[in-house]
Amino acid sequence: MWRNTDDGYGVVAVVLHWLVAAVVVGLFSLGLWMVELTYYDAWYRRSTDIHKGVGILLFLVVLARLGWRLVNPRPVPEPAHSRLERIAAALTHVLLYVLLFAVMTAGYLISTADGRAVDVFGLFSVPATIAGLPGQADIAGDFHLALAIALIALAAVHAIAALKHHFIDRDRTLLRILGRRTPRPSRSAAHSRRRA
Repeated sequence: MWRNTDDGYGVVAVVLHWLVAAVVVGLFSLGLWMVELTYYDAWYRRSTDIHKGVGILLFLVVLARLGWRLVNPRPVPEPAHSRLERIAAALTHVLLYVLLFAVMTAGYLISTADGRAVDVFGLFSVPATIAGLPGQADIAGDFHLALAIALIALAAVHAIAALKHHFIDRDRTLLRILGRRTPRPSRSAAHSRRRA
């Protein structure tokens, strides 16, 4: 139940997947909103502190998710998935991780450009290891936004693909990441359903 099996994802993988997805969307929305605030707005500093703190916590969660993925193999691919679909899915997952870490690294470089540590809700702080580079905050800010948009766009494609598998192909791709355990169809049954 906690761990993945050949037929589906375990509770830990499912919770980490949806937690990361929800936080990424939330941070993207917060980021777009907070850059429109003025210095005198009551949320000007608070929104930035929340964005930074949650961003650091997200980094830790993504590390945990990646670690769990490495020690807990993924379920066996659906029998009806073509080789191209399997390659595309694998590349998409790798690119999602790359974009996640790139977005968070750019955010860290913005936050520490002045040499100050990032405070995480008073629980701990992350020191500034790279600071004072010419135009660091502005350049990292441009990359942060561009990478965040790319991440959200790729995540949207990923979601559309899952919906396509569920409603058009009628396979178990979406059900498995929702934590639903259903019997795996035989390869012949999967192919015949695909042709129907």
